[in-house]
Amino acid sequence: MSGRLVPLGGSEPWAGGLVSARSTCVLAPNASAMTLDGTNTWILREPGSFECIVVDPGPHDLGHFDAIQRAVDDARVAQILLTHGHDDHSEGARGLADVVGAPVSALDPQFAYGSQGLHDGDVVEAGGLDVHIVSTPGHTSDSLSFHVPADGALLTGDTVLGRGSTMVAYPDGDLGQYLRSLDVLESLARSTDALLLLPGHGQALPNPADVIAGYRTHRHQRLDQVRAALGAGATTAPEVVELVYADVPRELWPAAAVSVQAQLAYLADRDE
Repeated sequence: MSGRLVPLGGSEPWAGGLVSARSTCVLAPNASAMTLDGTNTWILREPGSFECIVVDPGPHDLGHFDAIQRAVDDARVAQILLTHGHDDHSEGARGLADVVGAPVSALDPQFAYGSQGLHDGDVVEAGGLDVHIVSTPGHTSDSLSFHVPADGALLTGDTVLGRGSTMVAYPDGDLGQYLRSLDVLESLARSTDALLLLPGHGQALPNPADVIAGYRTHRHQRLDQVRAALGAGATTAPEVVELVYADVPRELWPAAAVSVQAQLAYLADRDE
């Protein structure tokens, strides 16, 4: 894991690379409107250690497995961790596990492999590096974030992205839980003076607490827009999308409709 540090939050297309002394991103070859530049596979390693942790192996792609192994270099993969079970993060987990001989740990037992799983408050250690597990449901019910105190880093999966906003994957995802998870992450970022936000898609960012606060503000603005759309006569998620997400490319409207369903459910619960 040697090389030139990539700039944080720059305008150049994101290609991954060495982000800090302990974190390297290997970008998966699955770029799309939904996955941005591709899934960020994060390799976490204490400098000088011969063990590392791989987070979110991405798709089952042998070329990507090779790229991960090149980035790992002479280290042994001690653990594979999943932020959540969506295919673009988890599909390659078992395949990579078989290649490198490491267990897969996740909150949802169906994605664990050779491991008892992960829970809020757990600490995963490899080669002197501690990774703290933080439950952050909302995008999905099984979403986790990872705090690496030694690097001042928060790995947020799809809860907070490197650009744009994330989908609340209703009905498994829940907007109320999502907003509470943003509160948890911002509080953690501020109390620990976190320096880096390492997302599941998009570029690594500085100032995690401010990024997360911005996400919360955006969500509440969208909720106000949804209320206004309902007041203007919209009755279905697609009708709301046409009014509220007119500035979003149409290829993203199906995903927006899923988030709108989560927003409608959230508002309905508060109107009861």
